[in-house]
Amino acid sequence: MGNITVELDAERAPLTVDNFLSYVAKGHYDGTIFHQVYRDQGIVGGVYSVDMTEKPQDPAIYNEAYNGLKNLRGTLAMARQPDMIHSATCHFFINVADNPELDHRDRNTPENYGYCVFGKVTEGMDVVLQIAAVEVEDTELLDRTPVQKLVIKSVRQIR
Repeated sequence: MGNITVELDAERAPLTVDNFLSYVAKGHYDGTIFHQVYRDQGIVGGVYSVDMTEKPQDPAIYNEAYNGLKNLRGTLAMARQPDMIHSATCHFFINVADNPELDHRDRNTPENYGYCVFGKVTEGMDVVLQIAAVEVEDTELLDRTPVQKLVIKSVRQIR
């Protein structure tokens, strides 16, 4: 649907940025899809190929959600298992609205620990919003799956 450019915040989320860039360097994201779309929340991608095969993932990383960055419209964050604080691997999402319920509130429970924001969209938010508006369906594997495959052709680091 177009290009999306993001700026990563290595100062406030160093482990998360290193993890993401490691996947980028390996070409992991090339040919993956945005596999879930929540029209009023965010778009999720980074792990499934077009045929819905899960790509190999590195070990989970430490969750840096306490870094002060908020899940605001246009920010990039790591997805994780809702019941496991330190379970993020390669899944990421882009917030299409402010999502304060995803922010870090305390270190005691998974539901309050939050989701680590590690960057923001600097160009292509119109593309993000187009993706957020696509038709979705619930499947046996996932809910809110786009009816038409939304392929991430490539992710590259630019300076």
